[in-house]
Amino acid sequence: MLTPLLGVVQISAETAQHHTELPMPAWLYGVGIMGVFLLLMLTTVAFTNLGNRHEAHDEHLDPHKTFPVEQRHDDEEQINY
Repeated sequence: MLTPLLGVVQISAETAQHHTELPMPAWLYGVGIMGVFLLLMLTTVAFTNLGNRHEAHDEHLDPHKTFPVEQRHDDEEQINY
């Protein structure tokens, strides 16, 4: 039962061998990908010092601003977060 099925599969595999030519040589794909990675690397290097252009400020204690900046209490002094 398995032998006729293998024969059919082998014949169909032999007739289905259709090779498609690449539009350019295979090594050119590697060169193109390397060029894209180099372009991304140069873009990253160009913006590495961007954060150092401005004067540093103290970080706010509440970065998501979930609390008001100033809270006043009746008899206590003003609390700054």
